[in-house]
Amino acid sequence: MQIEFLSGSVQFVKGVGPRRASALEGAGVRTIRDLFQYYPRRYLDRTSVTRIREIASDMESVTVVGTIRTTGIIPGRKRKRFEVQIEDEWGGRLKCVWFQGVTWISRVFEVGQKVAFHGKPQRYGGGYTIYHPDFDRLDEEGPALETGRIISLYPGSATLEKSGLTSRSLRKILFGLFKEHGENLGDVFPSWLNEKYDLIDGRVALRAVHFPRSRDELERARHRLKFEEFFFIQLMLSKLKKGNEILDGYRFRETGALVRRFIDDVLPFQLTGSQLRAIQDIEVDTQSGRRMNRLIQGDVGSGKTVVAVIAMLSAADSGFQSAFMAPTEILAEQHYRNLKAYLEPLGIQVRLLVGGMRKAVREEILEGLAGGDISVVVGTHAVIQKGVDFRGLGMCVVDEQHRFGVLQRATLFAKGNRPHMLLMTATPIPRSLALTLYGDLDVSIMRDRPPGRKPVSTVMKWETHRDEVNAFLRTELESARQCYVVFPLVEESEKLDLKDAETGFEKLRATFGQFTVDLLHGRMTSDQKEETMRRFEEGEIHLLVSTTVIEVGVDIPNATVMLIEHAERFGLSQLHQLRGRIGRGEHPSTCILMAEYPRSPEADTRLRTMVRTDDGFEISEVDLKLRGAGDFFGTRQSGLPDLRIADIVTDTEILITARQAAFELTEMDPDLESEEHRLLACYYDAFYREDRFNLSRIG
Repeated sequence: MQIEFLSGSVQFVKGVGPRRASALEGAGVRTIRDLFQYYPRRYLDRTSVTRIREIASDMESVTVVGTIRTTGIIPGRKRKRFEVQIEDEWGGRLKCVWFQGVTWISRVFEVGQKVAFHGKPQRYGGGYTIYHPDFDRLDEEGPALETGRIISLYPGSATLEKSGLTSRSLRKILFGLFKEHGENLGDVFPSWLNEKYDLIDGRVALRAVHFPRSRDELERARHRLKFEEFFFIQLMLSKLKKGNEILDGYRFRETGALVRRFIDDVLPFQLTGSQLRAIQDIEVDTQSGRRMNRLIQGDVGSGKTVVAVIAMLSAADSGFQSAFMAPTEILAEQHYRNLKAYLEPLGIQVRLLVGGMRKAVREEILEGLAGGDISVVVGTHAVIQKGVDFRGLGMCVVDEQHRFGVLQRATLFAKGNRPHMLLMTATPIPRSLALTLYGDLDVSIMRDRPPGRKPVSTVMKWETHRDEVNAFLRTELESARQCYVVFPLVEESEKLDLKDAETGFEKLRATFGQFTVDLLHGRMTSDQKEETMRRFEEGEIHLLVSTTVIEVGVDIPNATVMLIEHAERFGLSQLHQLRGRIGRGEHPSTCILMAEYPRSPEADTRLRTMVRTDDGFEISEVDLKLRGAGDFFGTRQSGLPDLRIADIVTDTEILITARQAAFELTEMDPDLESEEHRLLACYYDAFYREDRFNLSRIG
C-alpha cells in the first residue's frame, strides 16, 4: 500500500489539475484517498430503468432514461415553472417540472440530451410527471447503457459541474487511476480477517464500488468497505479503551461513613435496581486503582443525580474534592439546590460557581477550592476557567455531557491529576451510536424509574381544541397545580409563522388573569432566571411561559401540565426532555402537544411517537432514524467520525461485527507489531491515530 501516494494531493491526478482540485476540495476531496472514497450515490443499470409506459401510480420512485424533446419556462398565475419533456427508446413520454430554481435549471438542459431522471411519478392529465427530480446527464456514454453495464453516478454540485466534473468525467479520472495504480494499492486487512469475516479483497472492493461487474459484486464490495470503515473507528476506540485501563487513578476506600449516612438517613426513598448497579460499577472502578471513565446513560427521571451524589461522597470519604459541571446556569443552579439539600446535612460544603458572580464571592470560593475547605463545586464552564484550582480533585461529574465542547471537557480533566470521570446523559443513546461515540467508555444504563414517578399522559391537540385545552389548564390551576407552556421562539419572527413566547405570555396572562403568569427565556440575566425559577418552585408563579431553556434539569413536583405550542417544530429528543419536566410529584400529569396542519411526514412521526410511548430508548431509535447520526444531539461536537459509505442507522449489524473484529485484534496484537499486521498498522497510523481523537474521548 502506497501510504504516501494515498496522502498525495488530488491535484496531481491525471485529469484533475488545480481548477478541478479546488472544486473537489469543496466536496471534501483533498487527497487521492479521498478521491477513491468519493463513493457513487447511486447506480444505473438496465434492471433499474423503468419504461415510461410501465409506470404505475403506486410506484414510490422510478428511474427513467430518455432523450429531451422539449424544454421551456411556463408562466403561471402565482409563479413560473420549468418543464422538460423526455422520450425513452420505447416511445414513452414523461414530463419533469421544477418550481424552484427555475432560472438555474433552465440552463442545465438542452433538446437532444440523454438524461436519467429519478423521483416519484404522479399522474397528471393524460400522463405522468416527476416534480423536482434528481437527474444525471448521460451524454457521450456511448453504448454503456445498451450493453447492460452498471454505471456509477456521483454526488454533484454546481461548483463541480462548472469545472467539468460530471459523473462521466469522474468515472474517466477514476478509471485511469485504477489502471495506473490499482495493482499497488494492497489490502490493508490480513488474510485471517478476510477469511474469518467473509470479506472480499480490499483492492477488489474499491474497484468494484466504482466499476461493478455485477450486482452481487457491488453488494459484496459495499459490505467490505462499510466493514472497513467501521473497523478502523472501532480499532481506535479499542486501543483508547485498553490505554485507559492501564492509567493509574486515585484508589478510593471501600464504602465509607458519608455514603452509608446518606443512604440511611438523608435519601428519602429506596434506591432502584438500576441505581444500585450503577453505584456498584462506580465502586469497582474507583477502588481498582485505575482511572474511571464511565458514562451513566439514563432516561429522564431515572435518578442519575443520586448516583452522582454517592460517587462524590465516595470521593469525600477518601479525602478528595469533586466538581459537577452542567451546560447551563439554570441547570447548574438546579443541581446546586439539590446537592445542597443532599450534602449539607452531612457536613459537606457545596458552592455554586457561575459567570457574573460578585468578585468577593468568587474569590472566597476560589480560596476554598484551593485550600480544600470546599468539597464540592457545582457550575457551568466557569468551573474550568483560569484561576480555578483544586487542592485534590478526585471526581469530575459532567451532566448532559454531549452539550460541552471537546476542549471544555479536556480542560476540566486537566484540573486534577487524572481524576475519575463520571459522565451523565439524559438523552438515551441508540446502541449503534453509543458503540461509535462512546465505544471506549464503560457504560452503565439506568432504565428504572425511582419510586413515586408516575407515567405522563401525552395527547395531541389542534388549534380548534384551544378552548378545551384552556379549560383543562384552568382546572389544574384551580386544583393548586402548576403548568408549563413552552414556545419555540422568544420574539415574533417574520420568517416563521410561530406563536412566540412574549406574545403567548400576554395572551395567557389575559386568559388566566386570576393566576400569576410569568415568562422565562434565555435572554434574561442569570439573576432574573434564578429568581423566576425560585418563585415557580415555591408556588408563587402558577403558570410559567418559557422557551426550551427549561428543557433539562428543572424539577418542580407540583407542575402537572406541559403544554408545548407548535410541537411539530420541535425535535423528538427535545419533546421527550420537555415532557420529563412533569410527572415528578404525586399527582397525574399531562403533556399536551399543540400541533398545526400541514406538517411534514417526519413531524407527524415525531408527534405520534410521543403519544405512543414514553420509553426514551425507543424514542431515541426513532429519532436517530429520522435525523441520521450526523444530526443526533450535535454528534459532530462529540467526536463522531465522518462516514463515507457506512450508515450507523442502517448498518448496525456490520458495525457490531466490525467492533468484534477490532477488539479481537487489539487483544491479539495490542501494538500491531506482527508482520501480518504491518500494512494495517501503517494505514491506521496514517489515517486513524488515536491522538487525533484523544480530546473527543475525554468525556
